[in-house]
Amino acid sequence: MSTAPAGRGTLRCLAAAVLFGGSAPAASVLAGGMPTLVLAGLLYLGAALAVLPVAARQRQPMSALRNGGRSLALAVVFGGAIGPVLLVAGLERVPAATASLLLNLELVATIALAGVVFREHLGRRLLVAAGLVAVAGLLLVWEPGARFDLNGLFIIGACVAWGIDNNVTARLDQLGPEQITLAKGAVAGTANVVLGLAIAGSWQADAPAIVVALLIGALGYGASITLWVKGARDLGAARAQVIFALAPFLGAILSWTVLAEPITAVQLLAIPLAAAGVGLSLRTAHEHPHVHEALEHEHEHRHDDGHHHHTHLEPVPASHTHRHRHEPVEHAHPHVPDLHHRHAH
Repeated sequence: MSTAPAGRGTLRCLAAAVLFGGSAPAASVLAGGMPTLVLAGLLYLGAALAVLPVAARQRQPMSALRNGGRSLALAVVFGGAIGPVLLVAGLERVPAATASLLLNLELVATIALAGVVFREHLGRRLLVAAGLVAVAGLLLVWEPGARFDLNGLFIIGACVAWGIDNNVTARLDQLGPEQITLAKGAVAGTANVVLGLAIAGSWQADAPAIVVALLIGALGYGASITLWVKGARDLGAARAQVIFALAPFLGAILSWTVLAEPITAVQLLAIPLAAAGVGLSLRTAHEHPHVHEALEHEHEHRHDDGHHHHTHLEPVPASHTHRHRHEPVEHAHPHVPDLHHRHAH
């Protein structure tokens, strides 16, 4: 049984983390000249613009739009609307240091929802891996003065909303990754810009800064989200999010090396701790007899992975994408919770 999908998914999630992590220090250069939420909105809108040409060419049958549209709407509402609104409410009520710490709960929320609600296989190793990355995240952003009160529930609520978004998106195999990124970027971008302008009141727009923000968003959000969606299809939401949680650490390394920001001993401890957690998460495949029900969907696949036995009238690349049908089958092999292994345990 080929392990190519898991390896491919790992590389995609790492690439997504690198792009997203790099966008933070790049965007920080613009942060002083525009409201934070306006900047966040422009980054998301840059993502939508980046994938628009590809998404427009991806034509789906009406059945796929009906089936996938409901899940997409759920992901967009929670990830692009509810999440940002709760984040804004929390940022207005809690210290920045507290908010930074609480935002690490997105990983915890994604893992918990994946196991409890979406019945994704986790296993002891993955739970330990997620714990290591979460603790490392707390160490990375720790600042004196952080404290928790009931207002922190807004930030926690935002993390739960994004956890729902992550899990639903990872299972959405009726629409192309670029279409998903377009919808999420457009909604999240609009929501953040509107909220930012409403809070900031008067703001003098700077056209060059807006263009730069859109360009950063095209790479750090557009390409990153698309790669994460593809990676999560290969690994499942929980494992994909553990790897993607490296983004802040990669951003910190860039800030230290490129922007010459100071480094603390605690932050240096966080880097190897997070790396150990991600390394452990890569060793979480399991094996047992399982049944695949009949299924029709569209995603990138190969014909040497043990799950795609259909034929083509013309030669196709080793890795290709098209709508295809799976017949029922029962077998056993090592696997992770990819698109073909969402069964409960």
